[in-house]
Amino acid sequence: MDDIYERLRARLDDLASGFPETENRIELKILKHLFSEEEAALFLSLSPLLEDPSQIAERLKRDPQEIADILERMATKGLVFRLRSPKGVRYGAVPYVVGIFEFQLNRLNRELVQDMQEYFEKGLGRTFQSFSTPVMRTIPINRELVADWPIAPYEDVLTILDNQKTIAVAPCICRTISKMEEKSCDKPLEACFMFGSHAHYYVENKMGRYITTEEAKEIVRRNEEAGLVMQPFNSQKVGGMCSCCGDCCGMLRSLKKQPAPAKAVQSNYFAEVVVEECVGCEVCLERCQMEAIAFPEEKAVVDPDRCIGCGLCVTTCTTGAMKLIRKPEDQLYKPPQSGAETYLRIAMERGKSLLPQV
Repeated sequence: MDDIYERLRARLDDLASGFPETENRIELKILKHLFSEEEAALFLSLSPLLEDPSQIAERLKRDPQEIADILERMATKGLVFRLRSPKGVRYGAVPYVVGIFEFQLNRLNRELVQDMQEYFEKGLGRTFQSFSTPVMRTIPINRELVADWPIAPYEDVLTILDNQKTIAVAPCICRTISKMEEKSCDKPLEACFMFGSHAHYYVENKMGRYITTEEAKEIVRRNEEAGLVMQPFNSQKVGGMCSCCGDCCGMLRSLKKQPAPAKAVQSNYFAEVVVEECVGCEVCLERCQMEAIAFPEEKAVVDPDRCIGCGLCVTTCTTGAMKLIRKPEDQLYKPPQSGAETYLRIAMERGKSLLPQV
């Protein structure tokens, strides 16, 4: 553990869904590509809680301007989060996912992309659903899909957008990577939304652009028509939301490999078929990103263990045979209030510490 990159890997493994070790150590190659040794050493001393550079410098007994310069360089490279405010600039450690991986949007090259994809297959992808508090969750586009039940604001994509003061949109990192490998699907690329301070970070780092609420809703509707699953961060106060496909998206690809995706995704809904009204058109078959629908006898059948409650099959059902049903009260999931609480819950479930090394 004397090697700085070994220590950095272990530190990143403490955060969110982790950064697991693999047999061929491809993860270390990724870290050496992203971090200088100086940056890796400083990351070990950072907390997920935002701090002023002078606070960090005082803790490390180093020059405040030197620390500020390194942190700004790291923020520009997508290695730490930055928040600018009237009180000054603060920085904090971020996980690999959601965080460093997504922040590499403008720094990708073919070698890094190949290493990232290999790491997903050999280690990282298995971590996303390995604990009861997920990083992301699946929700329907709006309350009209669940007509007979009240739906919480954090369970409705369009309401989430209405509640934001600042919105930015950026290309999907997963489909960008797939495109570089010439394996991308034909789904829209501009698909990831950031809110508030996360929106400012993306725009400052030239990864996204500011949009209005109405523009955001139009993009959501377009992405829904294209068959993308809406996945906000797993908290009631949402910092970001992705439009995901089962071909490219790391979260959905990981879910898809599960024997029972419904148990891992923490969705409060599931699709159900009114068999008498199904005409066997099979439009929903292609729309389903989890392969949860089959047509054994020319009528749709939904596998409840694979359905993640996104509602994509409902919005294009020409006869109304597909319904989105809310789960019973004793099975409903209420997400943590904030992103910080989400990460704290995950850390506790994994037996990890969020405190920095000093």
